[in-house]
Amino acid sequence: MIQKPTIDVVIPAFNEQESIVCVLKDMPMDWVREVVVVNNNSVDDTVKRAATNGATVLDEPRQGYGYACLKGIEYLKNKTDQPDIIVFMDADYSDYPEELPYVVHPIVERNMDMVIGSRALGTREDKSMMPQQLFGNWLATRLIRWFYGARFTDLGPFRALKFEKLLELNMQDTTYGWTVEMQVKAAKKKYDFCEVAVSYRERIGVSKITGTVKGTILAGYKIIITIFKYVFKK
Repeated sequence: MIQKPTIDVVIPAFNEQESIVCVLKDMPMDWVREVVVVNNNSVDDTVKRAATNGATVLDEPRQGYGYACLKGIEYLKNKTDQPDIIVFMDADYSDYPEELPYVVHPIVERNMDMVIGSRALGTREDKSMMPQQLFGNWLATRLIRWFYGARFTDLGPFRALKFEKLLELNMQDTTYGWTVEMQVKAAKKKYDFCEVAVSYRERIGVSKITGTVKGTILAGYKIIITIFKYVFKK
């Protein structure tokens, strides 16, 4: 692909004051140009701790994972020197930031368009994923395979794309359907993609999605609806 790619990281964050410092301290900055933490309505010390640990902090008051990701994309899109590769990961320290080189490697060395960090292929700590998460991933990836012919094992948050390819996807989802929208659209556009095994640990704090019944139901509903939404859409 490129000899020395420019890599920027986008991290949505909602009340992650305890974990965001750990994420930023473990970030392999010899690989990364800029870390963008998007504050998604936090009422704790997330903003201050992210800023004092070297991150660029943006505010997105509209609640939603997709809204936060779109804010980060907009910021990078408006830079005069856009990144070659964009990486997404969570702020709760469940992902291992130090594994970023493994996630971007297929783009750099094999010219892949998109790489998904698969927790299903990697090593997971006990209790790092709830039963509803495991079932949801299984069902969603099976539906994507049946309807789009794309073989995924996970909808994991740790992922990397060529920035130009991400912009071509014209991402729209503002909440729980963000990750599956990206994978479905990439499949429809016949992107060259692959998965790499990543490690996953029990998050710091309580999940805002799988930690509540409401969040679990809404996330599952949105993921399924998004998969069917693009089946017949050009």
